[in-house]
Amino acid sequence: MSQTLELELPADLDRFRLPSAVAARLSELLNRQDEGQPLTTEERAEAQGLVDVAELLTLLRLRAERTGA
Repeated sequence: MSQTLELELPADLDRFRLPSAVAARLSELLNRQDEGQPLTTEERAEAQGLVDVAELLTLLRLRAERTGA
């Protein structure tokens, strides 16, 4: 089953980015993981959730750019 979500896109495409503190937290978690430091189950879930949100925001920004918003 497919669903369509219609959004009114803001003219300011920078709004489709993670806030700097959230991006810093994601970087911290990913850097720790890259350095071989194991993340807790909660930290892994947090990192995955932040990656998912970042990917969604990127897709929205790209779509807005393509449609000329």
